[in-house]
Amino acid sequence: MNLNEPTISNMAFMIDEIKSKLKMATAAAMQPSHFDLKRYEDIKDIYEVIASKPNFSISEVEALVSELGKLRNQ
Repeated sequence: MNLNEPTISNMAFMIDEIKSKLKMATAAAMQPSHFDLKRYEDIKDIYEVIASKPNFSISEVEALVSELGKLRNQ
Protein backbone atom coordinates (compact mmCIF):
# COMPACT_ATOMS: atom_id res chain seq x y z
CA MET A 1 0.00 0.00 0.00
CA ASN A 2 1.40 3.38 -1.01
CA LEU A 3 0.45 5.74 1.80
CA ASN A 4 1.99 8.66 -0.08
CA GLU A 5 -1.20 8.84 -2.14
CA PRO A 6 -3.98 10.74 -0.35
CA THR A 7 -6.89 8.40 -0.99
CA ILE A 8 -9.95 7.56 1.08
CA SER A 9 -8.91 3.90 1.29
CA ASN A 10 -5.42 4.85 2.52
CA MET A 11 -6.91 7.16 5.12
CA ALA A 12 -9.33 4.43 6.24
CA PHE A 13 -6.40 2.02 6.58
CA MET A 14 -4.44 4.47 8.73
CA ILE A 15 -7.43 5.30 10.95
CA ASP A 16 -8.09 1.59 11.51
CA GLU A 17 -4.43 0.97 12.33
CA ILE A 18 -4.38 3.92 14.74
CA LYS A 19 -7.48 2.63 16.53
CA SER A 20 -6.02 -0.86 16.75
CA LYS A 21 -2.60 0.22 17.99
CA LEU A 22 -4.00 2.59 20.60
CA LYS A 23 -6.58 0.00 21.70
CA MET A 24 -9.17 2.75 21.78
CA ALA A 25 -12.19 2.00 23.93
CA THR A 26 -14.27 4.33 21.78
CA ALA A 27 -12.96 3.02 18.46
CA ALA A 28 -16.47 2.75 17.02
CA ALA A 29 -16.84 6.51 17.42
CA MET A 30 -13.77 7.15 15.25
CA GLN A 31 -14.72 6.32 11.66
CA PRO A 32 -12.72 7.20 8.54
CA SER A 33 -15.78 9.05 7.23
CA HIS A 34 -15.36 11.53 10.11
CA PHE A 35 -12.22 12.92 8.48
CA ASP A 36 -11.82 15.10 5.41
CA LEU A 37 -9.24 14.04 2.83
CA LYS A 38 -7.75 17.54 3.20
CA ARG A 39 -6.43 16.33 6.59
CA TYR A 40 -4.64 13.35 5.02
CA GLU A 41 -1.09 14.56 5.76
CA ASP A 42 -1.96 15.34 9.39
CA ILE A 43 -3.45 11.87 9.85
CA LYS A 44 -0.44 10.33 8.13
CA ASP A 45 1.87 12.15 10.58
CA ILE A 46 -0.06 10.71 13.54
CA TYR A 47 -0.08 7.26 11.91
CA GLU A 48 3.72 7.38 11.46
CA VAL A 49 4.24 8.32 15.11
CA ILE A 50 2.00 5.48 16.24
CA ALA A 51 3.58 2.96 13.85
CA SER A 52 7.06 3.83 15.12
CA LYS A 53 6.46 2.89 18.77
CA PRO A 54 5.61 -0.49 20.28
CA ASN A 55 3.50 0.93 23.12
CA PHE A 56 2.28 4.18 24.62
CA SER A 57 1.72 5.70 28.03
CA ILE A 58 -1.77 6.77 29.00
CA SER A 59 -0.82 10.42 28.57
CA GLU A 60 0.56 9.73 25.08
CA VAL A 61 -2.66 7.96 24.08
CA GLU A 62 -4.71 10.87 25.42
CA ALA A 63 -2.59 13.38 23.49
CA LEU A 64 -2.83 11.41 20.24
CA VAL A 65 -6.58 10.91 20.58
CA SER A 66 -6.95 14.62 21.32
CA GLU A 67 -5.04 15.48 18.13
CA LEU A 68 -7.24 13.11 16.12
CA GLY A 69 -10.29 14.78 17.63
CA LYS A 70 -9.09 18.15 16.38
CA LEU A 71 -8.83 16.74 12.85
CA ARG A 72 -12.37 15.38 12.75
CA ASN A 73 -15.00 17.05 10.60
CA GLN A 74 -17.00 19.59 12.56
